[in-house]
Amino acid sequence: QVHLVESGGGSVQPGASLRLSCAISGRTLGTFAMGWFRQAPGKERELVAATSWRWGSTYVADVVKGRFTIAGDNAKNTVYLQMNSLKPEDTAIYSCAIDVHNPAISYRDSSYDYWGQGTQVTVSS
Repeated sequence: QVHLVESGGGSVQPGASLRLSCAISGRTLGTFAMGWFRQAPGKERELVAATSWRWGSTYVADVVKGRFTIAGDNAKNTVYLQMNSLKPEDTAIYSCAIDVHNPAISYRDSSYDYWGQGTQVTVSS
C-alpha cells in the first residue's frame, strides 16, 4: 500500500524559506513521477514542481522558478520542496503526489494516483 505524508509547512514572513518533505512508503524513488501541487483559496490546484527520476527530468513552474527546487533522498525515500524567498501569493495548501503509471512528468493532477494529506503554507507579514 502506498502512503505519502507531507510535513514542513507553517506560517512565515515574506522572504523566508521553508522546506516541505514528502515521505513515501510502498514505492521506491526512481519508479514513478512525482509532483508538488498547491491550491490557494478560491483557486484551482496547480503544479509547482515535478520530477521523473526514470527520465531524469524536472519541471518548475514559471511563477516559482528560481525560488523553489525539488529534490529526492533515496536513502529516506523522501522528496523535498525547498521554497526560498517566499511571497504572500505562495500561500496555499501544498500536496505531494505520485504517478505510478507514467514515468514521465504529467502536468495534470488527474494523472496522479496517490496523494498526501497536504500541508498549509502561509506567507504573511
